[in-house]
Amino acid sequence: MAGVAVLAPVVLFLALIVLTDGAGSGLVAWSAALGIAVAAALWRGRRRAGRARLVPFLPVVVAAALTASVCIPTVPTARRAPPALPFVATQHWTLTTGSRVAVYHYPPAGSGARHPVPLVYLHGGPVRGISTLDHRFLRLLARQGYDVHAYEQAGGGRSDLLPMDQYSISRSVRDLDAFIGRLGKGGVDVLGFSSGAVVLTRALADPTLAPRVHRAVIAEPGPMDGPTARVTGHRGLPSARAIAPPMTGPRSTHVPRYATAFGLMRLGLLGPDSALVGQAEGVNAFTAADLGSDTASAYCARDAHRIPEEDTARTFSFSAAASLRVQQTIKQSASIAPQLRRSRTPAMLMIAECSSQLREWATAILADTPGIRRTQYMPGVGHHMWNGLDDNDQRAAAVIDAFLQDEPAPLPDHPTREDIPAFLEEFAGDRE
Repeated sequence: MAGVAVLAPVVLFLALIVLTDGAGSGLVAWSAALGIAVAAALWRGRRRAGRARLVPFLPVVVAAALTASVCIPTVPTARRAPPALPFVATQHWTLTTGSRVAVYHYPPAGSGARHPVPLVYLHGGPVRGISTLDHRFLRLLARQGYDVHAYEQAGGGRSDLLPMDQYSISRSVRDLDAFIGRLGKGGVDVLGFSSGAVVLTRALADPTLAPRVHRAVIAEPGPMDGPTARVTGHRGLPSARAIAPPMTGPRSTHVPRYATAFGLMRLGLLGPDSALVGQAEGVNAFTAADLGSDTASAYCARDAHRIPEEDTARTFSFSAAASLRVQQTIKQSASIAPQLRRSRTPAMLMIAECSSQLREWATAILADTPGIRRTQYMPGVGHHMWNGLDDNDQRAAAVIDAFLQDEPAPLPDHPTREDIPAFLEEFAGDRE
């Protein structure tokens, strides 16, 4: 009975958090739950005498202390940007969309030929910093003669936050358009990875933006629109998700306040713009260890015990709320297939053997994008194809370089559009 007496106010508090949308950092729900619990304790103790009347209040005190921890920030509530990077300067550009983004430039290096078309990189996330592994890969491309430009999408890394209601997949596409315009170098090649590949795919469906993309590399895309986001299907060969050792380091999900906020968001009971945890506080609280299982899912099962460090304190930044908001706008969007079918921008699709992404997300793009000239199925790698292990970076760079230079592909063109049914059938039993 004592356990029930403690649990009841806690459950009531959580219900009120949802009903009030976390108003006042949760204090509105806490005050209401405490008031109701005190009233119930008074009612239960009305026939008791002396100190016995205080007994019903003991569970109330315990529950009040437990729930109060959900209302107290344990990290700064103002944005805390990552420290400066030692290997590349950070610029800040204010785009015509109003987004102020962190920009990184890796000019051509080495003694090889310089490629005349700039290369723009769109990272995954969607609202996070560019990882250490990505920066390393961009330097490799620069050593191969590419003029590489990358920016962290609004709200991620060192880029400024947006009001929560301004995050959307369409805003991300407009930011890409504005970035290319600000770059001022005419047409550009674009490499988009994961959610960045979704931004790139939707850019190819935009008749005003697509002509500014010289060539497009769509690497391991997520769902491109609402209909694609709702499909179920097949994944690649098993990833390391369930077998990799747990990541070390602090976790925000071990702190009651952030475990409650992020958990309710993930369940869909709180919106990304909830008043429980502010956007800046949420970014400050979230740690690389919180993404442990997601990080492991980006590697093949055979690499489970040698997953590299993807980020350091200088590079890690993730906004769970803003990312959820962007993902929601993708799920709510109409099909872009009719627009994609009119796109003729030369494109290449890259699919990883151990991908944690649904195969149907990639094959939907392949089926509806006539500009895709080749598909490169990358053996021996998971979702994060350039990961510093073995020669994975060099193999990914070779595939990208061959396409951008219109040279023969290092790997077979697989799957083609005609191969899609057979390709999906290959993985019918490989569900995670």
